[in-house]
Amino acid sequence: MSENIEKIKCLIIGSGPAGYTAAIYAARADMNPVMYTGMEPGGQLTTTTEVDNFPGYPEGIDGPTMMVQLQQQAERFGTQVRIGMVTAVEFNKEEGGWHKVTVDNSKEILAHTVIISTGATAKYLGLPSEQRLRGGGVSACAVCDGFFYRGQDVAIVGAGDTAAEEATYLANICKNVTMLVRKDAMRASKAMQHRVNNTPNITVLYNSEVDEVLGDNVVEGLRVVNNVTGEKHDIAITGLFIAIGHKPNTDIFAGQLSMDETGYLITEPGSTRTNVPGVFAAGDVQDNVYRQAITAAGTGCMAALDAERYLAAIEH
Repeated sequence: MSENIEKIKCLIIGSGPAGYTAAIYAARADMNPVMYTGMEPGGQLTTTTEVDNFPGYPEGIDGPTMMVQLQQQAERFGTQVRIGMVTAVEFNKEEGGWHKVTVDNSKEILAHTVIISTGATAKYLGLPSEQRLRGGGVSACAVCDGFFYRGQDVAIVGAGDTAAEEATYLANICKNVTMLVRKDAMRASKAMQHRVNNTPNITVLYNSEVDEVLGDNVVEGLRVVNNVTGEKHDIAITGLFIAIGHKPNTDIFAGQLSMDETGYLITEPGSTRTNVPGVFAAGDVQDNVYRQAITAAGTGCMAALDAERYLAAIEH
């Protein structure tokens, strides 16, 4: 093993609310954390225009500003925030062992503790017409982009709580909202279903899927197919919102860390510990239930405390 390889106490992979909160706590505990931001510095919140539900901001705050402030707070206590993508990992399953991490396919680092906060990425339908019109009327975040379709007709795809919540959000600012549900019933909680059904300008189409997104440069309509009868019809819309879930960013950890069937990292109940000593997971990468900035920040705090206790145990 080369003596020139950088060795650090605490490596944080990912830079959303979980990663920055972990960095703040780790830095204050003299763990000298190093963070690699990944391809999307600041995480999903950098695409969110208004954050009104994070405590401490009575007037609300826009997502990018909030993430800059979190970074500044982490750096104030000594966190090294580096732009870079972790491309490979080699975790040591022995207690107290060094974990080898490769950044941008070239730089190798050894870390005693690793906090994974790589988050999750919104899923899309995968239709060529949908992908072509991303940014031209196709979005995976109604709260981020709904403002641009104020007073217009839009559609949303999904059947869970998130889809129902975003449909009612859109109904407050858009003229009409068409909700496409693939099966004959919604998966959302009864409370959310009632909210959707009691909103007069939301139309729910069951057993319905997107056949094609219509439009050349911007969304002009939607071809909908009934997956029971095969019947197709067009609706005129200017915005299409996809709310069918998220995929955790965990591909590089496959085969080394325990995951559930959808790829979320599994942590020990009541902690952020993974199945590998010294490796911890925080935020949306291990949370497929709440997926909120505040819960991500909370688990970031937990991960730093867990890492600190781990280091204290192996150093004595």
